[in-house]
Amino acid sequence: MAPLTVLTWHVHGSYLEALGRTGQDIVVPVLPDRPPRYGGRPPGVEWPASIREVPAEEVRRLKVDLVLYQHAENWRTDQHVHLSQGQRRGPRIFLEHDPPAGHPTDTRHPVDDPDVLLVHVTPYNALMWDAGRTPTRVIDHGVEVPEGLEASLERPRGIVVINDLLRRGRRLGADLVMAARDVVPLDLYGMGNEAAGGIGSLPRRELMARETSYRFFFHPARHTSLGLGVIEAMLLGLPVVGLATTELPTVVDDGVSGIIDTRPERLYEAMTELVAERGHSRRIGLAGREAARGRFGMERFVRDWDRAFRDVAGRRPRQVAPSTAGWSAAASMPVVTSLGMEPRVATEQRVATEQRVAEGRAVD
Repeated sequence: MAPLTVLTWHVHGSYLEALGRTGQDIVVPVLPDRPPRYGGRPPGVEWPASIREVPAEEVRRLKVDLVLYQHAENWRTDQHVHLSQGQRRGPRIFLEHDPPAGHPTDTRHPVDDPDVLLVHVTPYNALMWDAGRTPTRVIDHGVEVPEGLEASLERPRGIVVINDLLRRGRRLGADLVMAARDVVPLDLYGMGNEAAGGIGSLPRRELMARETSYRFFFHPARHTSLGLGVIEAMLLGLPVVGLATTELPTVVDDGVSGIIDTRPERLYEAMTELVAERGHSRRIGLAGREAARGRFGMERFVRDWDRAFRDVAGRRPRQVAPSTAGWSAAASMPVVTSLGMEPRVATEQRVATEQRVAEGRAVD
């Protein structure tokens, strides 16, 4: 099949690079000063040639097969500034990278549109967001590490990789990192961490190469998405130690392919054992690598995204605007919610449930 032209924004560089491996024609808008979401291809980084830049002011004149939103500001602001009416009404996907930052269970997603497909990167994120009328799908991450790069584990220290740890605080586990440092040697990497005694930021491939010498990777986040850094560490053969929260319990088998628990003191004990016993670290790291390979392979990621792109590009909006400039699409396709029901039926059932709850006739 011919590649589809997909308009999107540069929000998460590693994920955008992975999307470039799908073989689609990925178009990203750029602005002169390359502000957030308009950074385009980063200099000096080898990305797939399928990712190409276009000046933001020319976007509305492009013929695209679908628009892929990746940030709330893409939805609230960017589309109204740079997209044509046809592009705004044509086939659309919203890729949600995170769980709700507000209330963990009662936050309504900014997209509330039965003609948009909402894609989550973890089942946990999909569970926590209230998607309203919007149909949903989960596509697990697809991650690759450089061939031949694997953990040596020779350094009896742990590593943490989180940007702006102090600013992001307890949600990302700043207090747990500080407490762990009193127990085991631990190095902190990531942007903005110098004030916390961190080493700072490194290019992705250089960081992965440096990670391989550490004895374990500590993931202290209480409430976040499953970061690509965790998966990269597992694929390198580095044992992951983390809180048994969000998606991590479905990825790590405690004591076998990593160490997870909701008791910080147990995690600190595990870190001490990993630092003391390289062979123990090796066994857990190798089991974690096999688990990550089985779930987060790039071939599966490409298949899942190709299916999503083709499914959505084949839809037509319910009410087509008189002008469809900037949009090409194939045959129409029915819109189905995440429950497999027509949006009207799903909405009626949701309203009925809410009424029962209000009357005290429904529990949990």
